[in-house]
Amino acid sequence: MHPSKSILIGSQTGFYNLLISRRTLMWCLALVLATLMVAMTTLSTGQLKTTWTELSQVIWGEGDPFLSTVILEWRLPRLTSSLLFGAALGVSGALFQSLIRNPLGSPDVIGFNTGAYTGALIVIIGFGGNYFQIAFGAIAGGIMCAGLVYVLAFKQGVQGFRLIIIGIGVSAMLGAFNSWLMVSSSLETAMTAALWGAGSLNGLSWGKVMPAFLFISLALMAAAMLARQMNILEMGDDSANMLGVDSEKIRRLAMLFGVILTAAVTAAAGPISFIALVAPQLAKKLTREGGVAIIPSAFMGAMLLTLSDFAASNLIAPNQLPVGMVTISIGGFYLIYLLIQQSGN
Repeated sequence: MHPSKSILIGSQTGFYNLLISRRTLMWCLALVLATLMVAMTTLSTGQLKTTWTELSQVIWGEGDPFLSTVILEWRLPRLTSSLLFGAALGVSGALFQSLIRNPLGSPDVIGFNTGAYTGALIVIIGFGGNYFQIAFGAIAGGIMCAGLVYVLAFKQGVQGFRLIIIGIGVSAMLGAFNSWLMVSSSLETAMTAALWGAGSLNGLSWGKVMPAFLFISLALMAAAMLARQMNILEMGDDSANMLGVDSEKIRRLAMLFGVILTAAVTAAAGPISFIALVAPQLAKKLTREGGVAIIPSAFMGAMLLTLSDFAASNLIAPNQLPVGMVTISIGGFYLIYLLIQQSGN
C-alpha cells in the first residue's frame, strides 16, 4: 500500500493502529451512507407509514407515544439486528475466504451453517428448548461441525480446497440428518423448526437479540485483532513463520471466531445464507485491496442484509417473507456465476 494513498488511524507506535487506503476509506463511507438511507427508509415504511420528520421526532424522544413504540420497540430491534448480523456474516466470510484462499470459502458453502442448524434442531425437536437453549445448541453445533471438518481436512496442515470438499460432504450428511429429524417429529414441532430454519428477522425483540449482540461484538473485536496476522499468513506459511506468526494457531483462531459469528446469527435468526459468500468479494472488488478486508466486508454485509430485509418486508406487503429466502435467491445466482467463473480459469 503506497504511503501517499493511505491513512493511519491511531498511533504508529501505540497499541491501536490501522493503515487504510484512501480508496477503501471512501468506499466504507459510501457504504455507511447507503446503509443509513436504507435504514431510515426501513424505519419509516410498513403498515404504519411515517414521514422522516415524524421519525426524527421519535428518535429525539418527542414523537407520539404509539408511534414511538412501533419504531423503537418493533422496528428498531429488527433493523439493528440486520445491521449487526450482516456485519457478522460479512466478517465471517472474509475470515474463511482468507483462511482457505478461495472465493468459495464461506461458512454456508463449507457447511458450518448446517452444523449450527443441526444443533438448534436437536434442541428444538429433541428437548423442546427455549430461546436461549436453542441459541446455545446452534453455537455448539457450529463449533462441533467446524472441529470435525478441521480434523478430517488436516493433513500436515489444512489445504483450502480439501477443507471445502470435506465441508461440503459433512454438510450433505448433516442435511440428510436434519431432514430425518424434521420428518420424525410432530407436525407442530416440525413447522416451528421449518419457520426458524427459513432465516427470518420477523418478531425479534431487544430481549431476544441481546445475547447474540454480546457474542457477535466480542467475536468482531477478536477478528479485527487477527487481521494483521492473517494478512501476513496470506504470503505463505514459510514467510509467516519467519515473521513470528504461528500459522496453524492463527488458522484455528480465525476458524473459531468465524464459526462463532455465523452460529450466533443462526442462533438468533436461523440460517441466513450467502451474505458471508457475497459480501467479502464485493468489498474486495470495490476497494481493490488484498488481504482480509475485515472493515469493508462488515459494512458490505450490513448493507446487503439490511437491503434484503427491506425487500423481504415490502415485496409482497402486507405479508412478509423470511429474509433468508431473499438472500438465498440473490446468492444462488451469484454462486452460479462464481462457479462458472472458477471453471473457466
